Amino acid sequence: MPEVEILSDFLCRKAAAVAAIIPLQEQALEGDEMNSLFHELEMPLSRILADMEKQGIKANTADLQALGSEFEENISRLMAEIYKLSGTEFNLNSPKQLGEILFDRLGLPVVKKTKTGYSTDAEVLEKLAPYHDVVKHILQYRQLAKLQSTYVEGLLKEISDRDGKVHTYYRQTIAATGRLSSQFPNLQNIPIRMEEGRKIRKVFVPSEPGWSILAADYSQIELRVLAHISDDERLKEAFVNDMDIHTKTASDVFGVKPEDVDGDMRRSAKAVNFGIVYGISDYGLSQNLHITRKEAAQFIDQYFEVFQGVRRYMDDIVKEARQDGYVKTLLERRRYLPEINASNFNLRSFAERTAMNTPIQGTAADIIKLAMVQMDEALRERKLKSRMLLQVHDELVFEVPADELELMKELVPAVMEKALELSVPLKAEVSFGDNWYEAK
Repeated sequence: MPEVEILSDFLCRKAAAVAAIIPLQEQALEGDEMNSLFHELEMPLSRILADMEKQGIKANTADLQALGSEFEENISRLMAEIYKLSGTEFNLNSPKQLGEILFDRLGLPVVKKTKTGYSTDAEVLEKLAPYHDVVKHILQYRQLAKLQSTYVEGLLKEISDRDGKVHTYYRQTIAATGRLSSQFPNLQNIPIRMEEGRKIRKVFVPSEPGWSILAADYSQIELRVLAHISDDERLKEAFVNDMDIHTKTASDVFGVKPEDVDGDMRRSAKAVNFGIVYGISDYGLSQNLHITRKEAAQFIDQYFEVFQGVRRYMDDIVKEARQDGYVKTLLERRRYLPEINASNFNLRSFAERTAMNTPIQGTAADIIKLAMVQMDEALRERKLKSRMLLQVHDELVFEVPADELELMKELVPAVMEKALELSVPLKAEVSFGDNWYEAK
C-alpha cells in the first residue's frame, strides 16, 4: 500500500471521475429512453441478485461424488466398447488419432477436413452415426466426459467449505440481449436434454430440513412474445385459446385438422417455430430436420404464407434496424447493430437475424427480470421465509418451508404471469420436490 497522502489523492481522483460520469450517464439514459429500464428494473434487480448470490444454493457433496463415480464407471465401459469396436486402443481425446481410426481404419466417409487432417467435431459425428455403432458410443463418451469434468469436478471445486453451498455470480451486462449470465460456476449451462445431465440437478437441495425446492418455468415465452410483437392473428389465437402451438402450426402449415397432425408434422412445426425466433435459414432448418435445403425453404415459405403477421414483423424489424442502427425490446432496451448495412453478406445476414431475434429474446429476458423484482416485493410484503435462489433462462428456483408451500405454488406463477401485460397470456408452470431434479 502506498502512503496515506498518495492513496487518498488517488482515491479522490477516482471518486471525482466516477461522480463526473453520472450526469453524462443520466443524459444518455434520457436521450435513449432507457431511464425507466435502468431505474425501475436493472438497479432494483442488482440488489436482488446480490441477495441471491449471498444466499447460494445447497449442494450435497456426497451425492455429487457418487454421481462422479457412476459417470466414471460408464466412461470406462464406453471406452472398452469403443476399443473393441475399433479393434485397437487409442487416445479418444486426440482428434488426429480418432480421425485415423474412423476414416483410415474403419473406412467411414469423410465429411469435412481441417488444416491438420480429418474433422471429428460433433456435427461430423452426428452425420456418421448411422454408418457404425462406434460413433454413437464416441458421442456418448464425449457427453459423459464433459459432464464429469465440467459439472462434477467443476462443481466440487465451487462448493463452499463454510456453508456447503454454491454461490454463483450473476452478470447483468454480459449478454447483449439482456439475459442474465451465471458464472463461477455457470448453473445455466447444466445440460438437461440427457438424463445424465438432469441427474446433476439432484445434488441441489434445500438448505433447511423439511423445506422443498420449488421451480417455476415460463412456457414458450419467446413464442408468446413473438405473437404479441408481430400481432399475428393465428399465432395469437393459439395462445389465447391455450392450444398446443406446435400442433396448431403444423395444422395450419400442412392444411390438416389438428387431430390429423402426426409426430413428424409436429416435430417439423416445432423446429420452424423455434427457428423463426432465431431467424432460421433454410440451411439451418435442413440440418435440424435432416431434409434437403429445397424442402426446408419450401417449409419456411409455407410458414410465412400462413403466419403473414410474422413475415411482416421480420421484414419491418430489419428495415427499422437498417434505418436506426439498432433494435429495441418492449421495455426499450437497445441493441446496436453496426453490421446491418455491411457489404459482406455473412456479416449482414448475421446482423439481420440478430435484428429479428433481439426484440423477442430481449423482451423475454426483460419479462423474467420484471418477475424477479415483483416476486421479491411479494415475498417481502407477505413477510414470507421462502427464498429466491436461482434464475436459469426462463425458470425461477426457490427454497420453501412446508407451511408456505401451498401459498407459493399459487403465488409464484400468479406473479410471473402478470409480470408484463401482452396481447396473449403468459403461462408459468410450477413444480416442487426434495431437490432441483424432482422440481422439474
